[in-house]
Amino acid sequence: MTRKIRILLAAMVFIASATYLFLEVLAGWNSHISDSVSADPSIALITKYFTVFMSILMMRYFILITFSYLEHLDNIKKHKLERTMGEPTPESDKKLPFITIIVPAYNEGMNIQTAIRSLLEIDYPNYEVVVVDDGSTDDTYKRACEMVNVTDKCVVTVLTKANGGKANALNTGMACAKGDFILNMDGDTKLSPNTLRDCIRHFDDPKIGAVAGNVKVINRDNVITRVQALEYVEGLALTRMAQSYTRVVNIIPGPLGMFRKSALRQVRGYDDDTFAEDCDLTLKLLFEGWHIIYEPRAIAWVESPSHMIDLLKQRYRWTRGILQAINKHSWSLWHPFKAGVNGWILWYMLFEGMLWPISNVLGNIFFIWIDLKYGVPILLAFWWLQLTILDVVAAGYCVIVEKEDTLLIAYALVFRVFYQLLVDVAKILASVEELAGVKMSWGKLEREGKL
Repeated sequence: MTRKIRILLAAMVFIASATYLFLEVLAGWNSHISDSVSADPSIALITKYFTVFMSILMMRYFILITFSYLEHLDNIKKHKLERTMGEPTPESDKKLPFITIIVPAYNEGMNIQTAIRSLLEIDYPNYEVVVVDDGSTDDTYKRACEMVNVTDKCVVTVLTKANGGKANALNTGMACAKGDFILNMDGDTKLSPNTLRDCIRHFDDPKIGAVAGNVKVINRDNVITRVQALEYVEGLALTRMAQSYTRVVNIIPGPLGMFRKSALRQVRGYDDDTFAEDCDLTLKLLFEGWHIIYEPRAIAWVESPSHMIDLLKQRYRWTRGILQAINKHSWSLWHPFKAGVNGWILWYMLFEGMLWPISNVLGNIFFIWIDLKYGVPILLAFWWLQLTILDVVAAGYCVIVEKEDTLLIAYALVFRVFYQLLVDVAKILASVEELAGVKMSWGKLEREGKL
């Protein structure tokens, strides 16, 4: 069975499963509720809400997988065309544009040399590396400087400045960049050797302002990190692949994003008024009319949190930062005709960041309460079964497309049983505190040196 057929079958299984379960939920919620439950209008209203929510959720999965598959087919065609053109030659390499790689780093002494070393192994003839030490209190600057004269392949420049945050560090690097194209990454990231070649080819289209890379977890050594590995493949990569089909990727990940320098200058670089400077910059580019796509072959390996408390702190910051970025562009929420597709992007982000977590947590509470009070466990079973099968089928599809470890599919069960619920609680608390204007700090994640 060819890979294309397996992917298509996965999509067909998803569609069949989603349709069947949706009908089962509709039938189940009508036939298995006792008379005492159905007689309560408030309970009937809540069950109708969750029916609508579940239908929206399945539509979301259906749309993402469909557009992701179409983008995947387009990529296959492009790669075949590239192979017919032959391998790169010294003459063709001379035509490639100069690229600047910017590495902002704050207390990344444990990983900075590994990150820089991966950049020195990149297969590209014409680039420079600019490391910006953002006032680190450890040996980041010293260890980065040790990498300056390691190779003659490219120039490595190390700058140091007073601590001003990641956005400020990236802007500092951008001001010193010699390339017309800039790749921004994190100091705790390791890039695949093909990254620059696979990203730069997209800029032949003058409408492309940026390319988002594929972020993967490198430290898959316990249940939490393995579930995150699946989450990055199923949640982040699937969404970006689908959005790439319409050229409206809504978040360029901090670990790997390549930009047209003129586009960055047009939006005046990064702002430091959110905790999600990458999301904010992406929205600014989209609102200026730039197209943003996703390159799955350009991979950034990152060290993910290996303890639950660190993970929840990270998601708490992500959620508040995304809400801050949405708030900066909130006018588009209420002016859909002027904002066009960008308005829908923000509504989608609100659904993912607020409505989905709230509905998931409340759904579990509601159906457990129904079971305890009325003895109707079938509703809770339908709820969990529906979500779990959606997760498993989507995970299977994404693992095939990404050529990932098939064992990750099994972690879809762990993902649904406890992981997603805890993360959603953190997102809800973050949303409440953001709306209430509670102050917070950046919250640096302590690294373990597993890059």
